[in-house]
Amino acid sequence: MTQRATGTFEVKLSPQGPDAHGEAALGRMSIDKHFHGDLDGPSRGQMLTAGTDVKGSAVYVAVEKVTATLHGRRGTFILHHTGIMNRGSANLTVSVVPDSGTGELVGITGQMQIKIAGGKHLYEFDYTTAD
Repeated sequence: MTQRATGTFEVKLSPQGPDAHGEAALGRMSIDKHFHGDLDGPSRGQMLTAGTDVKGSAVYVAVEKVTATLHGRRGTFILHHTGIMNRGSANLTVSVVPDSGTGELVGITGQMQIKIAGGKHLYEFDYTTAD
């Protein structure tokens, strides 16, 4: 049965040095995040970004490991992000990596929606677990 977790999170993105190729349009950032609400705990990850010469068009991919309690269940899982901006129109997919759940979150699958409202980061996480 699919369940929904909701809450807020804070995120700190820290730019990393350029890769060996030093491309100006390519970027790397570390992710330091903390979830609150039905999902409670930190996550750490890495993000790759690329911009274009067209305003509002860009892409990012990210992987983050979440170590948290989800509706009272403790464990870890990995999230994969793909975000594409097409001239200001955003499309974001955040999915649980298959078979990445540990502890009481073994078998977790799901999708997370991220929203920003009034300067706050919000999440809605629709997920299922193995039992």
